[in-house]
Amino acid sequence: MVEDDPRDVELTLTALEEYNLANEVVVTHDGAEALDYLNCRAEFSTRSSENPAVILLDLKLPKVDGLEVLQQIKSDPKLRMIPVVVLTSSREEKDMVASYQLGVNAYVVKPVDFHEFVNAIRELGVFWAVINVPPPGSSRK
Repeated sequence: MVEDDPRDVELTLTALEEYNLANEVVVTHDGAEALDYLNCRAEFSTRSSENPAVILLDLKLPKVDGLEVLQQIKSDPKLRMIPVVVLTSSREEKDMVASYQLGVNAYVVKPVDFHEFVNAIRELGVFWAVINVPPPGSSRK
């Protein structure tokens, strides 16, 4: 999960844990750290090279923005099959169009209401952790 807002991280993790929808969630706090994780670089150089089952990606990230992270994921043959869900507060059409042009699998606007947010995360978790069949070589993290 690549997320800039610590409150959204806490809410997302709580919702996923409450419904037992994730075995392991890795949180990165900026786009550069996310790319280091995905490419097993820097502090992540010793992690397993297995790809995550899904990436929840915020567009408004420091260092490397979410659209650039998405572009790098979808242009890398080792990463492009990882499903990416943009989870953002942006309702701007240009962000949505750019995300889909880069190959995002889903674009979800974060609800403002706490209960709606938790429910949206639960539904995302059910789909990506239970219903969706992940690509070969990914894990159910």
